[in-house]
Amino acid sequence: MSDQPMTAPAARNGARRDMGPAIASAPQPANLADILERVLDKGIVIAGDIKVNLLDIELLTVKIRLIVVSVDKASEMGIDWWRSDPTLSSHARELAEENDDLRRRIEGLEARDD
Repeated sequence: MSDQPMTAPAARNGARRDMGPAIASAPQPANLADILERVLDKGIVIAGDIKVNLLDIELLTVKIRLIVVSVDKASEMGIDWWRSDPTLSSHARELAEENDDLRRRIEGLEARDD
């Protein structure tokens, strides 16, 4: 056996690389599931403004704010609007119906007093 370092097969450009003991391993590419898990765990915020001007007169401004996190992380941050949205929660829907019923009853009671 010789004392020469091992070499890898020739690269596309014909160069050879040294494969001695000091080789650093390249970082492995993360798969989509790993990336998604990291984003949902840590969160990501995307913010931007779109302005439409005509002759230096602002006609329209659209502010875009997007946050992507897991439900648990959002709850930790105090974001839980889906719990009270009647279109997403049956409990919130029941509360909205009860609220409407109470408003009608109050209006009926106030109408009798007049």
